[in-house]
Amino acid sequence: MEQATDNYNGALQKPLNSGFTAKSTTADVIKGIDLTGKTVIVTGGYAGIGLETVKTLASAGARVIVPARDFNKATNNLEGIPNVVIKVMDLMDPASIDAFAVDFLKTAGPLHLLINNAGIMWVPLQRDARGYESQLATNHLGHFQLTARLWPALKKAHGARVINVSSYGHQISPFDFDDPNFLHRDYETLSAYGQSKTANNLFSVELDHRGKDFGVRSFSLHPGSVNGTDLGRGAPVELFQQMGMFDADGNIFPEVAARLKTVPQGAATSVWCATSPQLNNIGGVYCENAEVAILDLGDIEHKYDEPLTLYGVKPYSLDAENAKKLWTLSEEMTGVKFAAN
Repeated sequence: MEQATDNYNGALQKPLNSGFTAKSTTADVIKGIDLTGKTVIVTGGYAGIGLETVKTLASAGARVIVPARDFNKATNNLEGIPNVVIKVMDLMDPASIDAFAVDFLKTAGPLHLLINNAGIMWVPLQRDARGYESQLATNHLGHFQLTARLWPALKKAHGARVINVSSYGHQISPFDFDDPNFLHRDYETLSAYGQSKTANNLFSVELDHRGKDFGVRSFSLHPGSVNGTDLGRGAPVELFQQMGMFDADGNIFPEVAARLKTVPQGAATSVWCATSPQLNNIGGVYCENAEVAILDLGDIEHKYDEPLTLYGVKPYSLDAENAKKLWTLSEEMTGVKFAAN
């Protein structure tokens, strides 16, 4: 039987026995890896797991560029970290994405790693200037456009990786191709977040399929449930209470907090996907706990107050037809032709 080369329909979605676990940190996975001479872009690389990712890659010798919506916050948070350059960019503003990419491409150098890490979660209904729902616009469409614009530099690396930081949240919702922007259905922030994370997975599958002949591989990942990030800052407390994570006063239960990952543990999978030699001949897979995740065929009991039970990847988020369909839709919605050739 011919061996699969794509992760269409989860064909490659099997653990590799990486040797790492949910407790592994960025220091564990970067050990022995030298990134001297490599150029990296990390969106949202100035807070939470993005900041930890930047610190880790810079410490291994990489030159790291951080596109930031909040330049002052980025400057403060990244102060003292060597090899870091901050540039202005807003994923909800297509013109700023183009301007960032044009500026980068002027260097005519290769881009070895693109880590599409920035994201928003569980926010109230907001739309960008095009009328697109904000979680989809930020978490997927902005990164699709950025990756497309940086494609010449990714090809030039002759061995680049594009990492899309997804989430277990993809399990909340498949992608709604009929109404992705909630124009004809009631807005549910959880569903909007879920479909944007499903989009991250589908984008990784199709990008890897199209990119591997040019030496560009792509991965998506779930960082885990992480303590100490500001990702949920726009989310209503009631959602966390419904999930059994917060008490009546809006405070996280201590026993739940104790089960969450630290930021270095949460960023470990991003760093592993970006640098591990174990992934040199594979792509399009969804990872968690610095390992390729298993397929969730409905046989895993998930509990939000037990973060270690939040694992596995839904087949609909690796579906070949959905991946191709989303690529076409993303081109239409952004107005950006991403030929990947």
